[in-house]
Amino acid sequence: MKRAWILFALAATLLAAPAFKRAGLIAMERSFDQRLKQLAPDDPYILIGPTRGVYLDGYGAVLTSEVNLANGPRPSPFQPIVGKEGITKIRQLKLERLPVLRQSMRETLMAAASSLDEVPAKEQIVVVVSLVYFSEEDSTGMPGQILMQGERGKLIDAKLGRISLDSVVKAKEF
Repeated sequence: MKRAWILFALAATLLAAPAFKRAGLIAMERSFDQRLKQLAPDDPYILIGPTRGVYLDGYGAVLTSEVNLANGPRPSPFQPIVGKEGITKIRQLKLERLPVLRQSMRETLMAAASSLDEVPAKEQIVVVVSLVYFSEEDSTGMPGQILMQGERGKLIDAKLGRISLDSVVKAKEF
């Protein structure tokens, strides 16, 4: 009988715990997609697929996206070889857009920290962008993935000007 009460109390606790509502993540997915599209308004194919968000209980919210910072000439039956000029042009365009991408990721971290109220203050907000390069491109010294993260409560403090954003955001490039 004692065991039944313990199981009942455990079940009641689990059922009473608020479930994470995905609506906030969906809004952040769409918002980040719009930010990414603004990196190159003239290039509708910069975003490879829609951003995906997931909440990991005990860890936080993670947004991931895949981006091609610049589209350019690709080998085809009509142009089997892409010239060095085209390769150089695409590389330069991608290099110019990298700082803008990083800033957009930081802004998304701040926006997510403010709007994802269900994520506890001690959990993380993470934004990850995987960058696409084709075999004929020169991607030397360019990241294949950029990861930015911060504790939600500290990100909110940074947004309110209480602490420096640079002291809160951890950024890694692979």
